[in-house]
Formats: sequence, structure tokens, C-alpha cells
Amino acid sequence: MPTAATPAGPSIQARPARFAQRVFRFAGVYGLLLMTPMYFLETRISAGQPPAITHPEFYYGFVGICVAWQLAFLAIGNDPERFRPLMPAAIFEKFGYAAAAFILWTQGRVPATALPFAAADLALGLLFAASYANLRY
Repeated sequence: MPTAATPAGPSIQARPARFAQRVFRFAGVYGLLLMTPMYFLETRISAGQPPAITHPEFYYGFVGICVAWQLAFLAIGNDPERFRPLMPAAIFEKFGYAAAAFILWTQGRVPATALPFAAADLALGLLFAASYANLRY
């Protein structure tokens, strides 16, 4: 039986950090699994979702930025307290894509197939915001 000197489980102060670790690590791994294959799908995407990609530098730049953010999420997940100042930018990254995708969909400018990814980013953005709020200094 645990005593006051040896509590069972993490302390109350450690719980927000563990939550943030899990959230950001999950987001980083999920994002790398989703984005890394995009380096090899330019031709397939051009054929499957016309018009063709006419500015590959924008396409590969977008993919590169996304992969870089996934690495940032992994860094935040390794030490949430240290990297807490990066969390608002991470939240904006998630909400920015979700908002753009939903607005463009309502205008008929992106297919409905984009909505599950936008919803996932919205959910991760909310979890990022909860992590940020729970890690108050």
C-alpha cells in the first residue's frame, strides 16, 4: 500500500506533462506516417485530383514544412515544459489547415475527401490547446 512518501502513480504536477507528451508524440508520428509518402505521390495526386500540380516547388515546399512540423511535435513531446512556448504556433498550424479546408469545402473548392484530415487536425489542435492550458507556469 502506498504511503504519503511514495504515492502511487504520477504526481498531479506530472500529469499535464504526460498528457502533452502523449498528444504531441502521437501527432508527430501520425503526421510523419501521413506526410512522408507525399514526397513520392506528386504524379499520382496530379492525375487523381486535377488540375495537375504546375508548381512542384510549392508542393514539395508544403510537404517539407509539414514534415518539419512533425519533427517539432516530436521535440515538444519529448520535453513539453521546455518547449511550451512553441505550442501556440503548433496550435495555429493545426487550426490553420482545418479552417482553410472547411472554408474551401463550403465554397466547393476542395473535395469532401479533405474533411476527415481537417477534422483530425481540428481534434489535434484542441488537444494541443488543452496541453498548453494544462502546462501553466
